[in-house]
Amino acid sequence: MISFPNAKINLGLHITSKRNDGYHELETCMVPIPLFDALEMIPTKKLAFESTGLSIPGESKDNLILKAYQLLRKDFNDLPPIHIHLHKNIPMGAGLGGGSADAAFSLNLMNRLFDLYLDDWMLEEYAAKLGSDCAFFIQNTPKIATGRGEILETTDLDLKGKHLYLVNPKIHIGTREAYAGVKPKAPEINLKEVLSDMGRWKKELINDFEVSVFPQHPEIANIKNQLYDMGAFYAAMSGSGSTVFGLFNEAPRTYQWPKDYFTFQEIL
Repeated sequence: MISFPNAKINLGLHITSKRNDGYHELETCMVPIPLFDALEMIPTKKLAFESTGLSIPGESKDNLILKAYQLLRKDFNDLPPIHIHLHKNIPMGAGLGGGSADAAFSLNLMNRLFDLYLDDWMLEEYAAKLGSDCAFFIQNTPKIATGRGEILETTDLDLKGKHLYLVNPKIHIGTREAYAGVKPKAPEINLKEVLSDMGRWKKELINDFEVSVFPQHPEIANIKNQLYDMGAFYAAMSGSGSTVFGLFNEAPRTYQWPKDYFTFQEIL
C-alpha cells in the first residue's frame, strides 16, 4: 500500500509563551501544499526500513515512521512486521513539515492496511505523541494550530487558484537555532481576523522566527524580498525555515536562482 505525504506552509507564526515542559506555546495557520514524498508499506516477516531520494540524516531507528509503528504496536500487539520504503523529496530542516507528514501518513496507512478502524481523533492523539505538528497531517486540511501545534481548529481559508512558489537555499535551521533569538509574547493581531483579509497579510501576518533567523542567514531574507519583487502579494518563511514561499494571484515573473537552490512552483 502506498501514500504520498505532502508538505505544509505556515501563514503567520506567533511564539506566545514558554511552557514548563520546555516546549513553546504558538499560534499559526498551517496549510497543506502539493509537494510530496512517497511512502510504501508491505506486510513482511521482518520489520525493515529503507529510503531513497534525499539523504536522511541520523540512524533509521530514529525515523518517525518507525516510531509511529512502535507506538501503534504497543496497543495492537498482533500488528505484523512491515517493509517500509520512503522516497524522500521534501527538503528536511526546511520548515515544510516533511518528517511530521511522513509520521502522520504512516499512521493513516497502517490504520487502513491492518483494518484498525481508528477514528481521526484517535490518530491525532497518536500523532501528537510523535511531534508537535504531526496531528495536523491526519486530516490534512487548513487549520489554526495552538498549544505546541497539536490543538487544531478548522478554518475556511481558501487559496484555490493562487500560485505558490517555494525557494529553499538548502540551509538546515535547527530548532535550537530558530528559537534562540525569539522572545515569546502575546500576538499583536487577531490571526483569524487577519487571515480573512489577504490585503492585510503583507504588513500584519508575521512569522516570529524571521526575527531570529534572518540576521543569521541574510540570504533567506533576500529570498523573501525577491519574491515580492517577482509580484507576490504575500511572502514569508515557513515554520522555522529555511524555506521561503510566495503567494501570487498570477504566474510569478521569472528569476534565475542559484543552481544549488531547491525551487518549486504550483497552482493551489
